[in-house]
Amino acid sequence: MAAVLPRSDYNDNLAELTSLAESAGAIVVDRFQQRIRTINPATYLGKGKVEMLAGRVKRFNADVIIFDNDLSPAQIRELETVTQTKVVDRSELILDIFATRAQTKQAKLQVELAQLQYTYPRLTRMWSHLDTVTGASGGPAAGAVGAIGVRGPGEQQLEIDRRLVSKRINELKRELEGIDERKLREIRGRKDFFQVSIVGYTNAGKSTLLNALTDAGTFVEDRLFATLDTKTRKWSLSRGVEVLLSDTVGFVRNLPHQLVASFKATLEEAVFADLLLHVIDVSNPDVVAQVESVNGVLSEIGCEDKPVLEVFNKVDAITDVSPLEMLQTLHPDAVTISARTGLGLDELALAITRHYKGRELVLRVTTSQANGKVQSFLRTYGQIVNERYDDGQAIIDVRMGKNQLPELERLRPEKVEVIEG
Repeated sequence: MAAVLPRSDYNDNLAELTSLAESAGAIVVDRFQQRIRTINPATYLGKGKVEMLAGRVKRFNADVIIFDNDLSPAQIRELETVTQTKVVDRSELILDIFATRAQTKQAKLQVELAQLQYTYPRLTRMWSHLDTVTGASGGPAAGAVGAIGVRGPGEQQLEIDRRLVSKRINELKRELEGIDERKLREIRGRKDFFQVSIVGYTNAGKSTLLNALTDAGTFVEDRLFATLDTKTRKWSLSRGVEVLLSDTVGFVRNLPHQLVASFKATLEEAVFADLLLHVIDVSNPDVVAQVESVNGVLSEIGCEDKPVLEVFNKVDAITDVSPLEMLQTLHPDAVTISARTGLGLDELALAITRHYKGRELVLRVTTSQANGKVQSFLRTYGQIVNERYDDGQAIIDVRMGKNQLPELERLRPEKVEVIEG
């Protein structure tokens, strides 16, 4: 059972913390919040609130207290002393959820690294129960432990644990570097394809969308962080137009920095993408804050200047259209869909095709009549406006997207002129 104590500027944060706790397997029996002007360095909360918290824990027989904040090791230690109950902060909760969701070797290593980086500065807390052990001189621990030559077993064990954790962190980093390098080579090797990366808040419907557009078969469930592993599939938008579509790990408000760093290679899918599909759950009452959180993470990983197409998902689940109308005013180019029912997916394909092609141009392409590759490319990817043949040459006027010019030029036509656009 769990008593949940978040700090929140929005009531919706309580709902999100509850969902996170339930995703970790907790049963929420109570929750409350407090607006704090000054954080108590010892317990985060004020003395009166801590006493009230201890009373609630006893009343509901709770065995875990979850804070919607990141707490220092000292604050956790003091709160656990007063309440006689395990205290978990927001980052530790999210790391625990990621640990239960990781399936592939890469994801498991990434989560373990993030957990150890979180744990390392908190090892003192784990050995605080040995602070009263008598030192070698026979004096009480308060005076003996820590003195040169008279350290107690708690401090000795702490140093051993720090060395072990530090060693394991270095091992994981080396192993992940090898995996990350292979992953990055794989991503960079797709440069001949137009790459579309699906990003968004956790549980916004990214995996459902990937499954609706391709044969990915990604695991889908109505829970936070249902999938951690990236999948990439080809998607045929229209005749002759194929893109690579990749899912990414879901974002969340105040995503722990350890996870952002550990999942760097996974997030590189977004960094190297030609277009980001920002999937937004318009049925969520906290949709505006979720959009801001995703934009914050994208900025943190260097994607703030990437082309983005907003996708308003779960339109079939809304009961109040006012938030959707406001979002449509703020994002007039967004596409409204339901990945679950298929509503709007054709419009989404058209919008991505426009991004794929770029600004439309009319080109005059001169090539040898024997160069069938150029003529086939023009007929597949463009719209023929006019064509004529003279003295072994084909002169073709074609309407096509600017982004397709580099691929056309690789086929070595004799001449390409822009005559319109």
